[in-house]
Amino acid sequence: MRTRTWAPYALIAPTLVLMAVFLVYPIGSVVYYSLQRYNVTQPWKNGFAGLDNFKQMLFDDPLFWQSLAFSAKWVFVEVSLQLLLGLVLALIVNETFIGRGVARALVFSPWAVSGVLTTGIWILLLNPSTGVFQVLSEWGVGSPGTSVLGNPDTVFDALVVTELWRGVPFFAILLLADLQSIPKDLYEAASVDGASRWRRFTSVTLPHLKDAIILSTLLRAVWEFNNVDLIYTLTGGGPANQTTTLPLYVARQAVDSHNFGYGSALTVAGFLILLFFSIAYLRLSKFGSRA
Repeated sequence: MRTRTWAPYALIAPTLVLMAVFLVYPIGSVVYYSLQRYNVTQPWKNGFAGLDNFKQMLFDDPLFWQSLAFSAKWVFVEVSLQLLLGLVLALIVNETFIGRGVARALVFSPWAVSGVLTTGIWILLLNPSTGVFQVLSEWGVGSPGTSVLGNPDTVFDALVVTELWRGVPFFAILLLADLQSIPKDLYEAASVDGASRWRRFTSVTLPHLKDAIILSTLLRAVWEFNNVDLIYTLTGGGPANQTTTLPLYVARQAVDSHNFGYGSALTVAGFLILLFFSIAYLRLSKFGSRA
C-alpha cells in the first residue's frame, strides 16, 4: 500500500529536481542579485540594496525606457510582418504545383541557418564597400558607400528585413503543418454552398489556424523580445542607442560593465513584462477554446 502511495511522487521527482535546478534556482538567483549592489569593478560598494536598483531603473534611467520602447516596437513590427508573410508563403506552398518540393526547400532553408551565419551573411550584404548597395551604385542606382546600418533613418528598416529572412520560415513551417491537417471535405462542402475563395479562407482556414497562430505569435514575440545576437552583431545597439533593446541593455550592464546587480534588476523587469503580457495575451485570445 505504501509503495502505491509514494509511486506517483517517485515518478515525478526527477522532473521536479530538474525544474528546481534549471528553472527555479536561476530565477531565484536573478531576483536575489537584483536586490544587491554587485559590481565587480566597485567591490567596496557591494551589499544589500533593497529596491534601489528598481528605483534607479524606473526614475533615473532614461535608457531603460528608451530600450523598452524600442523592444516593443521591434516585437510588434517583426512578429506582425513575419506572421503575414509566413501565412502567405504557407498558403502558396500548400497548393499543388510543379516544383513545390523545391519551393518548400527554398522557403524553409533560412530557418536551418544558424544565427551567427545569418548575421555574417547580412553583414557582407549590407557592407557599404562590398555589399549589395555598392553593386547597385555601380549600376547607377543610389550612391556608393551607402551605410544603411549607420544611418539613423534606415537602420531600423535594415534590421527588420534581416530578421524577416530567418523569422518568416518559422511561421511558414508551423502554419503549413496545420494547413495540411484541414479536412478537404470542409472546402468541398463550402464550394458546393457557393462560397468564394476568400470566404473559404475566412470561414474554414483561419478558424482552423487560430490556435497555431496564437501559439506561434506568442513564442515568436518572446524570442524577438529576447533577441540579442542579430542586433548586437549588426549594430551593437547603435547608432546613438537607437537600436538598443532591453536584453541588449542588460548585456551591456551585466557583461560589459560588470554591474550584475543592476543588470539583474533589468532582467527581472523584462521577465515580469513578458510574463504579464503572455498571460494577458492567452486569456484575451482565448487560446484552446473552440471556435
